[in-house]
Amino acid sequence: MTSASETPVTGLCTHTLTSLHYRDADLVEDLLGKKTFTDVMLMQILNRTPRGVDLRIADAVLVVLMEHGLTPSAIATRLIYMSAPENLQGAVSAGLLAVGSSFVGTMENCSRLLDRIGAATDPDAEAMAIARHCRELESPVPGFGHHLHKPVDPRAYKLLDMARAEPELAGDKVRALERLSAAVDAIAGRPITINATGAVAALLGEIGVPTAVMRGFAVISRAAGLVAHIVEEQQSPSGRFIWDTVEQAIPFAGASGKPA
Repeated sequence: MTSASETPVTGLCTHTLTSLHYRDADLVEDLLGKKTFTDVMLMQILNRTPRGVDLRIADAVLVVLMEHGLTPSAIATRLIYMSAPENLQGAVSAGLLAVGSSFVGTMENCSRLLDRIGAATDPDAEAMAIARHCRELESPVPGFGHHLHKPVDPRAYKLLDMARAEPELAGDKVRALERLSAAVDAIAGRPITINATGAVAALLGEIGVPTAVMRGFAVISRAAGLVAHIVEEQQSPSGRFIWDTVEQAIPFAGASGKPA
């Protein structure tokens, strides 16, 4: 971090009249036709050359986060596109505003808990304390439970199996998630599924993505999914139907607060 008196610098990109570099790589000579989007994305975000395992894990995470049907982000994108079809980027950005602490972006919340467990002198006791605290607040534990996928979220367990099969990964974040899962189940008195964003938190942590950056991967991935929703909206519009359905389903109550 620079002080107020220092001139800020960037290490991301520079250019001349005849060349353009991403960090130390020549865009034309080193990247185009030789590296994938995921390669370059990880190089830019993590400031290092990604390993094969980094690419496999990042690709899996991006695929998992890209789509989940007519969720709030997709509905927002479709409605904004219906209202302003000349503004595709506005419709996508509207949907991305829904990537937060309740939907899509919840891996950040879970990762903070995994960081706590990893740093604790007694990781099992820390996991149990987290589970008890959430129970007292009557709040779900970030990374656990799903209203659609029961008894398990199949995406999460596939991701975790992938991570366990990678000998280059340390496994610390996965083990922290397993500890937290055991504590959550014990406090609830029944199995609670690890959800996709819980697994994503562990996997991104395993490849060195900082907690504060993880939600960015959801933004990158979901942007692609929202473009697909716009393509479908162009071919088979649903925005007006969604609007009409909501208008009919929610009656006017007036000052009495009761439907007429």
